[in-house]
Amino acid sequence: MQLVVVTGISGAGKSTVLNALEDLDYFCVDNLPLPLVPTFVQLFEAAKEREKLGLGIDVRGSEFLGDAKKLVPELRARGHHVDVLFCEAPDDVIVRRFSQTRRKHPLGGSVREAVARERELLRELRDLADTVIDTGSLTVHELKAIAQARYARKDGGLSITLESFGFKYGVPTEADLMLDARFLPNPYFVERLTGKTGLEAEVSEFVLGEADAQTLLEHVQRLLDFLLPRFQREGKTYVTVAIGCTGGRHRSVALVAELARRLSPRVACTVRHRDVERGAT
Repeated sequence: MQLVVVTGISGAGKSTVLNALEDLDYFCVDNLPLPLVPTFVQLFEAAKEREKLGLGIDVRGSEFLGDAKKLVPELRARGHHVDVLFCEAPDDVIVRRFSQTRRKHPLGGSVREAVARERELLRELRDLADTVIDTGSLTVHELKAIAQARYARKDGGLSITLESFGFKYGVPTEADLMLDARFLPNPYFVERLTGKTGLEAEVSEFVLGEADAQTLLEHVQRLLDFLLPRFQREGKTYVTVAIGCTGGRHRSVALVAELARRLSPRVACTVRHRDVERGAT
């Protein structure tokens, strides 16, 4: 079975991820005590109705968190593909979210102090995580899109997301492979291109007209040709390839769009331009 363990800091978006998984036909259970997980998975396995399961685990079951270190290897030893996704965000963001929703933290008391305790309690789970997503700068819709792109595997294949981003806005923590395109000439400094994006022909032609851009794309294609079959053989169900430039509006966007065009005959890709609208006039 495909098991996704969704965990992380309270207020960082775990519920949003579980909702996204439900939309992908995962059977999701939140706040199941860790000692009950193996039995639940066994019962679910015997029912043979679905092959995708999402488990929400967090500090509400803090008395059992010590079992996390042995739980994931145990499930993997039984032949299941287990992915641990950890959601986090900066303390100031978490405090603001609790203030806006007027909810109390599960550990009680001051939210800032509770988050510090929570980070300590969840340290082992975070160390186990296959994916850590910093949701501090993400909207609910953006987080849901990331989760769905990551786990929307079809017909047993590999789900591939190609993402452009701007380094000035932070790196996407969900990326499996990350490339820096800032060595290419920047269209931002060309007056007629400044206000355009890499999705427009003039900018795309400017970026892709560089010999280094073509060489980079060729190297990335060869790398993916080598890696993707091996990822599938290992049982990996998703890959996120992120290409960044300074602002995420020109070079990275053009490169991701072109890479998707080149890969699409052979591989189904989801394309996400994280920062293309930022800084637009």
